[in-house]
Amino acid sequence: FPSLLGNDNSEALPESIPSAPGTLPHFMEEPDDAYIIKSNPIVLRCKAMPAMQIFFKCNGEWVHQNEHVSEESMDETTGLKVREVFINVTRQQVEDFHGPEDYWCQCVAWSHLGTSKSRKASVRIAYLRKNFEQDPQGKEVPIEGMIVLHCRPPEGVPAAEVEWLKNEEPIDSNLDENIDTRADHNLIIRQARLSDSGNYTCMAANIVAKRRSMSATVVVYVNGGWSSWTEWSNCNARCGRGWQKRSRTCTNPAPLNGGAFCEGMSVQKITCTSLCPVDGSWEVWSEWSVCSPECEHLRVRECIAPPPRNGGKYCEGLSQESENCTEGLCIQDKKPLHEIKSQNIETASDIALYSGLGAAVIAVAVLVVGVTLYRRSQSEYGVDVIDSSALTGGFQTFNFKTVRQGNSLLLNSSMQPDLTVSRTYSGPICLQDPMDKELMTESSLFNPLSDIKVKVQSSFMVSLGVTERAEYHGKAHSGTFPHGNNRAFGTMQARNKATYIQNLSSISTRSELKTTAIFGHLGGRLVVPNTGVSLLIPHGAIPEESSWEVYLAITQKESSLQPEGTDVLLGPEVTCGPSDLSVSTPFALTIPHCAEVNSEHWNIHLKKRTLQGKWEEVMSVEEETTSCYCLLDPYACHILLNSFGTYALIGEPISDCAVRQLKVAVFGCLSCNSLDYNLRVYCMDNTPCAFQEVVSDERLQGGQLLEEPKLLHFRGNTFSLQISVLDIPPFLWRIKPFTACQEVPFSRVWCSSQKPLHCAFSLERYTPATTQLSCKICVRQVKGHEQILQIQTSILESERETIAFFAHDDSNFPAQLGPKAFKIPYSIRQRICATFDTPNAKGKDWQMLAQKNSINRNLSYFATQSSPSAVILDLWEARHQHDGDLDSLACALEEIGRTHSKISDVTATEIEEPDFNYSRQNGL
Repeated sequence: FPSLLGNDNSEALPESIPSAPGTLPHFMEEPDDAYIIKSNPIVLRCKAMPAMQIFFKCNGEWVHQNEHVSEESMDETTGLKVREVFINVTRQQVEDFHGPEDYWCQCVAWSHLGTSKSRKASVRIAYLRKNFEQDPQGKEVPIEGMIVLHCRPPEGVPAAEVEWLKNEEPIDSNLDENIDTRADHNLIIRQARLSDSGNYTCMAANIVAKRRSMSATVVVYVNGGWSSWTEWSNCNARCGRGWQKRSRTCTNPAPLNGGAFCEGMSVQKITCTSLCPVDGSWEVWSEWSVCSPECEHLRVRECIAPPPRNGGKYCEGLSQESENCTEGLCIQDKKPLHEIKSQNIETASDIALYSGLGAAVIAVAVLVVGVTLYRRSQSEYGVDVIDSSALTGGFQTFNFKTVRQGNSLLLNSSMQPDLTVSRTYSGPICLQDPMDKELMTESSLFNPLSDIKVKVQSSFMVSLGVTERAEYHGKAHSGTFPHGNNRAFGTMQARNKATYIQNLSSISTRSELKTTAIFGHLGGRLVVPNTGVSLLIPHGAIPEESSWEVYLAITQKESSLQPEGTDVLLGPEVTCGPSDLSVSTPFALTIPHCAEVNSEHWNIHLKKRTLQGKWEEVMSVEEETTSCYCLLDPYACHILLNSFGTYALIGEPISDCAVRQLKVAVFGCLSCNSLDYNLRVYCMDNTPCAFQEVVSDERLQGGQLLEEPKLLHFRGNTFSLQISVLDIPPFLWRIKPFTACQEVPFSRVWCSSQKPLHCAFSLERYTPATTQLSCKICVRQVKGHEQILQIQTSILESERETIAFFAHDDSNFPAQLGPKAFKIPYSIRQRICATFDTPNAKGKDWQMLAQKNSINRNLSYFATQSSPSAVILDLWEARHQHDGDLDSLACALEEIGRTHSKISDVTATEIEEPDFNYSRQNGL
């Protein structure tokens, strides 16, 4: 064979060669069709068994032996010889071939029995032309009309595959039944929707290159339609000939995206005739009647000359008149008539006199009571807290009267209160440890009072072993809690919701989101104002006679944590430090999040950044671990940790029903052109820090919040977000073409990290005289939740009403040190821990305390702590930093006391211990 294959013009090999008995070769691998990309040669391979020799024949000629690469092996199953051969085919070889068909190769294998031939494999040079044979053309289509965009891709080998893009995002016809891209590379939208407006591009690609067509702009417009006619108005003329009208508006639907305005008249008028009103007039009086036994006669008249018609006025005056007919000489009941009349007059005078005296007595009594109440209100305010249960002592409700004007809690302090009205406030009193020698109160509630005197008789303290009685006298001062503490609002929220309201103008420009304070053994609380981020350092976490400078900060730049796939960064990236220190007992870090909490839809992880800048997972929220603890509330996550560092929450959606909560806010401002007005719609994470960032940016741009923000539930179902402006007043305003409806792809909303989504709409006034703007902003997820914000505003800043919103304003106290940072007095806290840390047969231990405070998961973490009850109370402090809901804690302890009482009645134990019902039975 080598001698035959060594010549370029070799003769054909024999089809068969005599050999020993055997089998014909069987091809285990035949050469495949191949494409040469650019100048890279391709490799053809052939494998047969049994085979003594294998050679390639290309275009009817044998390939030279030196161009073959051969490998030989033995099949372990049959023991037959297996041969595999490779050859290279270059671009030059294919280009030099000029035949009636494509360049082809096949291999021929020999065995002792004969030869076998493989299939022919064609070799072609791959390419893709630059120009499309047909580019898609832009169209304007009415709503619900059919859209067909044609695309013929460039010529290429192999043939190019076509993909459609809308606004640079791929279109998947499998996700939208209304779209079909299978018909000869064309894009067909069966029923056009407003959201189908956009720029469409045809993408052609094969193994060599990709080509883009010219973009085609599709506009889906809506022709205007008339609303129903209103009722006919009243005739404008009160008397005689006039007109009446009715109207209709081009809002059913309103024209959009250049759609035609309604044809016809918007107002119809018709003539009308109103009957003129005729006022009534009296006829002449009748003759006097005969004198009656009462010595009187009368005369009458009627309103009939003419009578009133068509709404005319009735006659004024009396229709009947009477007088004495004997000039006082007539005798009635044997007395002259004038004497009878004088007696009646004297009787009436007596009644009037007595009535006046009675009214004077009542007025004097009211005055005395008023003065007494006024003098009493000017004296010291006294509050007597009376024990109402065995377990609510120390957390008592109280009543007091206030007459002080200008209460700082009220936004509108100009309203003068009624000095005689007794107002009742009911809320928890937070008593500080007696050793502190001062009353721990809510200063926002007590500051308006000149002086407070509180006497406490607490059965709860008795039940916990605190048997001494304490009487506190003092004045609330600003050192207790800075003025404006929202914790005081918690007890009055139902009574005066207005205390939460804060105007947009009151928010300062963005400052550095970092807070620092020096903490000692007594611990304290650190807050980044108006962000929902806080740090609670418990009492005893820092060694005695030590002090640390602790800081808490939020990363303002782009987070270095980049979630993978559909994972979501649920809240801010928070750093607390110093990172080289660790505490002896866990501290509580609170981070807000934007997930709708549901373990069936979310898997939420806590991650920490290492010193090398990499992120590692600390734990899953649902994980059972003893290293740290996560408690997920509806809007925040409270984390118990032993080491400082940088932390972040990552959400992994495990179903399409996972919801990311977005806050939708609309801002507006005039542009440089006085006729233009800009609307900016933000969709941001529903966390305080995200909203504060937007507010700060808008203040720099002169933006004004136009409507109270609303909450949008954005599902992880891959459907996009649509933002549109509706009901713009015609003839007053117009919106620039193709901008009334904007659609944002799902990936941009879902994976937008911490940067808020921002869509801008530009409106133009027809005349400068237009100063009022009324429209609707619709924000909806396709096949999902929808929110509509009604905008009604003046574009002139001097006439615009300030829109209020609700927020916790904790900017006045970013750091609280020592006992003032905690809601539970330290002495009561010690008694609770001493009571519940030791398990006993009656079931009154820290596990029941955790259960009553809705802590039912990962209890093994608390079991590893030196004082489980203390850690549970630290977690309670972190969860209730704003409301300070001591009543709920007291109720939980009271329920434990009742449960313990029932168990005590059943069990016959000889163990004696302090009972929560002891104080109640003894009337303490």
